[in-house]
Amino acid sequence: MKIAAFTVDGNGTFAQDVPAFAAALSAAAADIVLVPGVSRVRRSMPAAALRAGMAIDTNVVAVMVDGDKATVQRWAYRQRILTTFTRAARPWVIVTDPALFSDICSKLGVVPVPVASDTPAETRTKVNGVVAAGAGGESTVKPDSPLLFVAGAGWTKKQADGATHLDEAAAVITGFLARSGASLGSSKSLVDMPEAAKAFSFMSHMNQVGQTGSTPRHAKGLSTCCHGEEPHVVGWRFVNNRRAVNLDANCGWAQGKADVLYVADAFAVMKKVNELLS
Repeated sequence: MKIAAFTVDGNGTFAQDVPAFAAALSAAAADIVLVPGVSRVRRSMPAAALRAGMAIDTNVVAVMVDGDKATVQRWAYRQRILTTFTRAARPWVIVTDPALFSDICSKLGVVPVPVASDTPAETRTKVNGVVAAGAGGESTVKPDSPLLFVAGAGWTKKQADGATHLDEAAAVITGFLARSGASLGSSKSLVDMPEAAKAFSFMSHMNQVGQTGSTPRHAKGLSTCCHGEEPHVVGWRFVNNRRAVNLDANCGWAQGKADVLYVADAFAVMKKVNELLS
């Protein structure tokens, strides 16, 4: 059984990526093709697999090969049941959890190569470039970043001097995002807070994690000034390395929900982190 693996980095449009990915899949001439489930792959790879006449499955967390038989695993029923299944169809495109892609390739002895993305697109639309969504062309939502930085309502509370420092909090947060390349998450209480909307203009409900927000899949997560209770933490179920900064030693993060809890002032901690990253 021939197994190939591709890495997919950078930006691309659907019109550009579908023909390029389809050409790469066909050229690989492999029985199984592994790709990481980054946002670009999730958008375009299903259509590329259809164009190339291949079967495809996504959200795979494990791949086992025994002779000519390949078996995969993925979660179902809101991550309560781990299913195991196989397919007779070949070629078979397997889109893995991005955080597990390297481990899966290593266990199968496959060396991933970058996918060629310069295949001309058959479209009447001329693509002049790709600009990230967000204020000033800079997006704070970065699904492919290895780090998720989550800010909670504690950033808007009165500090030791008895006053709020919203502008200072915003500068510290955006400074860390710029230096680290992290994706920004937020608690529901913060994005719903009208008094913080002006200072935190870089944040919207698109940044909300947990409850009615998104379920991120970053390799690492750092929560600051968040309570860490169950409705919020459930959105972190795919983040394996969890750390939190909170002045309250009895907050939800301390109840076994964080791997490491720093009982400290997030303002002071993140300012020092920004200094070290400068």
